[in-house]
Amino acid sequence: MKVVVDHNLCEGNGRCAEVAPEVFELRDDDRSHVLADAPAPGSRPRIDLAVSLCPRQAIRLIAE
Repeated sequence: MKVVVDHNLCEGNGRCAEVAPEVFELRDDDRSHVLADAPAPGSRPRIDLAVSLCPRQAIRLIAE
């Protein structure tokens, strides 16, 4: 699984970083950035929550 943030859609609300800080980081450009391209399998529930909470649907999961 690979996590991708579309920076054209991201508004920097930071909800993803709140629920999965080990995967997402809100940076000075007011966009969310992925810290781990292939996060640990145990973080999947928090990533799924981050995807569902994103108001702009800017986060995608890609199966590898």
